[in-house]
Amino acid sequence: MVGLQAEMIRSELEEVVGTPNLSTDDTARLVYATDWFWLPQMWLDRGEKPRKPDYIVRPGNAEEVSAILQIANTYRIPVIPWGGGSGSQGGALSIYGGIILDTKRMNRIIEIDEKSLTVTAQAGINGAQLEWALNDKGLMLPHYPASANCATLGGYLSPRGTGTISTKYGKAEDLVLSMQVVLPDGHIMRTPVVPQHAAGPDFYRLFLGAEGTLGVITEATMQLDYLPEARLLRAVLFENLADAIEAGRQIMTRRLDPFVIRLYDPRSTASRVKKILGYELEGAYMVIGFDGDKDLAALQEQKAMEIILRFGAKDLGREPGESWWNHRYDFYYPPQSLKLPWMYGTTETVTTYDKIEKLYYAEKRAVEEGFKDRDIDFIGHFSHWFHWGVMVYTRFIIKNPPEDAQEAVRLHNRVWNTAMTAVLENGGMVNEHHGVGLKLSRYMRRQYGDAWPLLERIKKALDPNRIMNPGKVGF
Repeated sequence: MVGLQAEMIRSELEEVVGTPNLSTDDTARLVYATDWFWLPQMWLDRGEKPRKPDYIVRPGNAEEVSAILQIANTYRIPVIPWGGGSGSQGGALSIYGGIILDTKRMNRIIEIDEKSLTVTAQAGINGAQLEWALNDKGLMLPHYPASANCATLGGYLSPRGTGTISTKYGKAEDLVLSMQVVLPDGHIMRTPVVPQHAAGPDFYRLFLGAEGTLGVITEATMQLDYLPEARLLRAVLFENLADAIEAGRQIMTRRLDPFVIRLYDPRSTASRVKKILGYELEGAYMVIGFDGDKDLAALQEQKAMEIILRFGAKDLGREPGESWWNHRYDFYYPPQSLKLPWMYGTTETVTTYDKIEKLYYAEKRAVEEGFKDRDIDFIGHFSHWFHWGVMVYTRFIIKNPPEDAQEAVRLHNRVWNTAMTAVLENGGMVNEHHGVGLKLSRYMRRQYGDAWPLLERIKKALDPNRIMNPGKVGF
């Protein structure tokens, strides 16, 4: 945005947040032009010019967010909420320019209630810093995503994120009790103080998974737990994936309450587990953990191991399980993380137990056979388990992508189309915890079918000028 109007808008925003909290500097705008989505990083790496935001604003409270949204509505300017910038789906890209609303100044812990075991904090607080403050009181927010060092509380909630220990404690959406939200017209509202009641529908869930397209989460009250007395981890090795999935299903449906089950497919066992943990193994590698009271955790572990051993799995002992726990984030950070010049993507999905194995193999077959000429590598692990099903975190890797940026985009999107078609045709969701963003936006109508028009009506009612994060989540 250029010219006199641009300066007038800048002046209005400056009056709201103050000069130090507004930037139109070209370098700063470039920093906010990419998140952890492969495509914008590749685009920038190949010398192409990404679409930059016009303004970067850093509000300090909900009232300032409200004023910014009112200005944006007046001028019909896009507003893109930005937390830690750690998203992998392009959910925070300013593809139409506009205002990046960086929430990190909203970083206060408002209250830690040690009787109800809750914490109320502003949405821009860093996840790791929040956790450290809770740990000092013997408490934890049992989310633990790999992105915690850079993600924010709002970033946990907006895409319905999942943490490492969700198998026992639930996803971010299961931990949130109430929220303060600024609607697109600037109205500030609070959801009921508790999420489970019979006083009408749980409308607050509209903002979980909306990724900033229906409003801005500015504050949240989250359920806490005590730090566990014990964490018992061990690793086992199955001869095949089918037996491992069935063992995991039985552990979950019999309510043995593991805080983690991480199951690697044979390809991941031979590659990623070997590279990062140093174990040279063949088969399906599983880490399982139980926590809480040490006697109860030990009994749960014993019952789970009885199930596991009935499938002929080899007990590898505690050391490999504890090693995985201590290095669980190494898979996602340099120098072990996937990086350019490779092309890669995480096509994770979730479905019920009766469909999961068929879905996994259908996607694997479609991707591998569809891109033989690219020597594509397809790996996966099963990491967030429910009473009714499990998610599979699948990845494709191409080590020799096209040099031309546009050709690389087209190849990338063809791989995603192939993978998502297999997922949708076999009963899966387009995503389980990374969110939709720009990357998966085009699949939302296919995912929801005759339910999609209802979501469009909600969007139109809340955001008639369509200023909120346009181009994301199907909107």
